[in-house]
Amino acid sequence: MLKIIKCILFLSCISLVACSSASVKPSLPYQPVKLTKIWELYGFKQPESVIYDSKRDVLYVSNVNGAPLAKNGKGFISEVSLSGNLLHLKWVTGLNAPKGMSIKQGRLYVSDIDNLIEIETETGKITKKYPAPEARFLNDVTVDNNSVYVSDMNTNTIYRLKNGVCKQWLKNDGLESPNGLYAFENQLMLACWGVMDAQTNIPGHIKTISLKNKNITLFGNGSAKGHFDGLEADYRGNYFVTDWMSGKLYQIKASGDAVLLLRLNRGCADPEYIQDKQLIIIPMMNDNKILTFKVQVFKAG
Repeated sequence: MLKIIKCILFLSCISLVACSSASVKPSLPYQPVKLTKIWELYGFKQPESVIYDSKRDVLYVSNVNGAPLAKNGKGFISEVSLSGNLLHLKWVTGLNAPKGMSIKQGRLYVSDIDNLIEIETETGKITKKYPAPEARFLNDVTVDNNSVYVSDMNTNTIYRLKNGVCKQWLKNDGLESPNGLYAFENQLMLACWGVMDAQTNIPGHIKTISLKNKNITLFGNGSAKGHFDGLEADYRGNYFVTDWMSGKLYQIKASGDAVLLLRLNRGCADPEYIQDKQLIIIPMMNDNKILTFKVQVFKAG
């Protein structure tokens, strides 16, 4: 009887191990991509960020419309169709140099120099403004299940909006002028600009930040360097990243190595990647336009 019980326990352990192993998603081998431009749209005023609202099937584009730190009330959000038609140039107005955006539960969150703005997507109405204490240059925005995160390039700080309060979550020089953010599982992916001084020209890196203990580490081998702006996951373990200063779009492999995908003009900012439609949309701040490319993925090997 004892032997039978031991046998059952042994088989149960094997079964549990097998189930556990099956639930772990294997890392995918790198798959090269080809980008084909399908449309471009002019008429914006320094477009900085693009995001897709899957519920309403539209794109939102933030327009700085002035100096990056000017509180002039001239900034606005545009609505654009996926086919490249301008639906509303000034869908939301009265903002101050709006930049990064993210969507959570029917609310569009927009960085606005030293405030995080909340907009109801169904109406375009500004519902709340969350002051970010001591913020000087809020930039990109990302969300997870519980919070909204926003980077401040000028103070090496990441703010978190939780339970209706926006406050400093992490302040550290290792953030290297934090710009692009992307929340993934228990970490933040971070695209760093580097030293914000045109005379020194020290580039930044791609890093990860643990949401559990706030540890900052280089992504992969840490070889990718640039004045990075926006960052988007390709959902295969790699990331699309723009270099604003050099006008380039890279794919950063899981290893940390950078693959150059596009040479663009200076000012390529915070892009959006729509996985199920295989589209990447890139705002070109200095050219007052957005570009859309079809992403073709090739099989490895």
